[in-house]
Amino acid sequence: MLDRTMRAVLSGPLDAMAAALDRPGVTPDRLTLAGLALALASAGAAAAQWWAAAVVLWLVSRVADGLDGTLARRRRARGDGGDSEAGGFLDITADFIAYGTGVLGVAWGATAGYGVAWWPFLLVLVVYYVNGTAFLAFSSITERTGRRIDDGRSLSFLGRIAEGTETIVVHALWLILPFWSGGIAVVWSVFVGISAVQRVVAGYRLLR
Repeated sequence: MLDRTMRAVLSGPLDAMAAALDRPGVTPDRLTLAGLALALASAGAAAAQWWAAAVVLWLVSRVADGLDGTLARRRRARGDGGDSEAGGFLDITADFIAYGTGVLGVAWGATAGYGVAWWPFLLVLVVYYVNGTAFLAFSSITERTGRRIDDGRSLSFLGRIAEGTETIVVHALWLILPFWSGGIAVVWSVFVGISAVQRVVAGYRLLR
């Protein structure tokens, strides 16, 4: 829901950071892997109940995740071949790993430290699974049938009420407030579930 607005707001700062990082040893794929490593470290910190470290690592990992595509587009614009299908594949795979392990990490830490129930986080993983299936299936079929939605991202993306921006905020919120993370997870699962239904319906209609 907020992705388009946030991309417009952050495009300037991300372009400036990408320009500063645009050196031979820095590649979009390495930024993707750095972002993934930071996200995994955040999940580990959450599991260990190092909540301040976990939220900082999470937010920095998402900055790296935004920079990889920005740097790739910068290099493509000047003909350096910075944008690639392989890079897009690596990026979306890293995102799914980051979000899934993020849920696991906060669930582990919150249940151990605050007695929060496990089931809200399991519910989040289920709706992530359904949402991801609809998203990836739609993107694959649109590519094959020549009906790709081109908004600058590697995959055709059906935007709905729960997108990347909201996901980053919610994951940060339950790291900041781990004692309320179960309730946050329940509410978030409802939003993601609604988005999954919207994507299934919209995708089916667009592909008919």
